[in-house]
Amino acid sequence: MSGLPFVPVKITFETSSFPFILKAMISAETIARFPSSPGIYIMKGADSTVLYVGKARDLKKRVRSYFATSGDSRYHIRFLMARVTDIEVIVTDTEKEALILENTLIKKYRPKYNFNLRDDKTYFSLRMDMTEDFPRLTIIRKVTRDGARYFGPYSSASAARAVLKQLYKLFPLRHYPMESCRKRKRPCLFFQLRQCSAPCHGLISREDYTALAEGAGLFLKGKTREIVRIFKERMAAAAATEKYEEAARFRDLIRSITVTVEKQKMVTQGGDSDIIGFYREGERLYLALLFIRGGNLMGSRNYSFRWEMDDSEGIASFLNEYYNQDVFIPAEILLPLPIAEPAPLEELISEKRGKKVCITVPCRGVRLELVKLAGKNAETSAMEKKKALESCESVLKELQERLHLPELPRRIECYDISNIQGRVPVGSKVAFLDGKADKAHYRRYRIKGVSQSDDFAMMREVLSRRFRQEADRDDYPDLIVVDGGIGQLNVLTRVLEELHVEGVAAAGLAKSRVEREMGAAEISRSDERIFLPGRKNPVVLRQNSAPLLLLARIRDEAHRFAITYHKKLRGRELLTSRLEGVPGVGTKRRKELLRHFGSLKKLETATLEELQKVEGITRTVAEAVWEHFHPKGNQE
Repeated sequence: MSGLPFVPVKITFETSSFPFILKAMISAETIARFPSSPGIYIMKGADSTVLYVGKARDLKKRVRSYFATSGDSRYHIRFLMARVTDIEVIVTDTEKEALILENTLIKKYRPKYNFNLRDDKTYFSLRMDMTEDFPRLTIIRKVTRDGARYFGPYSSASAARAVLKQLYKLFPLRHYPMESCRKRKRPCLFFQLRQCSAPCHGLISREDYTALAEGAGLFLKGKTREIVRIFKERMAAAAATEKYEEAARFRDLIRSITVTVEKQKMVTQGGDSDIIGFYREGERLYLALLFIRGGNLMGSRNYSFRWEMDDSEGIASFLNEYYNQDVFIPAEILLPLPIAEPAPLEELISEKRGKKVCITVPCRGVRLELVKLAGKNAETSAMEKKKALESCESVLKELQERLHLPELPRRIECYDISNIQGRVPVGSKVAFLDGKADKAHYRRYRIKGVSQSDDFAMMREVLSRRFRQEADRDDYPDLIVVDGGIGQLNVLTRVLEELHVEGVAAAGLAKSRVEREMGAAEISRSDERIFLPGRKNPVVLRQNSAPLLLLARIRDEAHRFAITYHKKLRGRELLTSRLEGVPGVGTKRRKELLRHFGSLKKLETATLEELQKVEGITRTVAEAVWEHFHPKGNQE
């Protein structure tokens, strides 16, 4: 232990009996006093910033491995330890408690050297509650233990809707809530398309509908053989009792199911599994997650994050954070390599699922091949991200050269104004980082200081507020683009000069204009032009070139963001104006009516009973609102 570095640390032990703090230099004697019990350790930097949170079955052994010269010799571990000035240790009774505490502290501190799943999007699943009289499938984000059946996961809502679209052709379940369907005088269009059995109008018995719902559930689980067997039995029973139309319906269902799944390949002998594969490139760890449902490969999801610790520790941290979300948990999780202390993690995930979950590392057979397949997916994802980054770098370099920018424009901001003759004016800011939308830095501005239709003054207010309210220099972009020509660009440069904003390039992107010469048979458009400060003539990039398309995409996104906000505020203004003069309806009640009904059209068609259900609306006020939209002179 002679090579052990001496780092001043604070070691905090918390036990059920008493807490105590020991300040010492890390040495062999100090480490010898560490507890050989489960718990978590928090590594901090000089400014008390939490750098890393880890768990261990044996805290003494784990912490010693970081400081021993024969231990972690990897560069990133040594770099981390060079920054550590403080260590806090919290002792727990069990390893499972250490896992829970580790996950809680990671979410609280978001340490630089820990795995962070913040950029992940929640999966979509299909939910069906079999306790309902006529169950239906709905797309949901959150999987809860409410007794309903959940199917998936699906990477997007569009993927889930595509599954539903195909499913309704096989199993005509209802699409909408029963209450809304029963208000109709006749079945909806889906019944005419034979994609709904119309239970709302009594066109199918509860028993037959339940059979369809059970079949849909088995289909989503991948148990198609069992569906075919059940439906063949029902077809034979119907034929035996001379119910030939019902038998024909089951025959058509069997045929459709067979055609749909004949190309689907079963990869395992039934069961649900999640397969983890990984690929390491430098300080980045790429993970691929394959979903096996009912023995069939249903989908995948890729992750990429900066991880400077051990690969197995990264996989364990991923499992702890991923399955702590509201996601579907299968009966089996297959890993590419062993993780330290898998038993407490297995116990924790099993508790969340409500059933036993096995975490295993396969050594041979089909499961090993699936893990290798997941690894190939992770590697492919890494290569694709690398190529995309290289492509983005080349586009940004070309843009830098053509616009003579001092820095590579990694962060680009664009501003736009939206109003109708000065009414409800708004501004928008969108941000792009490395060619991708950075929606966390999008901003919307309600313009307050301009009372007339003056786009230049409105742009000036938006830009001034941006750089006065968000004065953090680290958050400044490399390039600002305004939607417009020389006029808007002059406003931008003047604001930057007045507020002493340095190191930020400016440009104005003017849309193409329609050009038509007298007597010409065709209409032509001018090129999109880029105006730069101090330059009279615009820069014209090659049309459909990658740099111009990038700028146009950013400009169009700013326009879309501004228009969306403008329409929202305009709708509120319209509602306010239509409700002015109604006795008893003030600002608070107008807002509540808008929130409840969502639009003026729905409010106008609302019944007196529906108006009374709005919070804060009495019967007298409801009658006044209803009479306002239904004057006696217009009633038949």
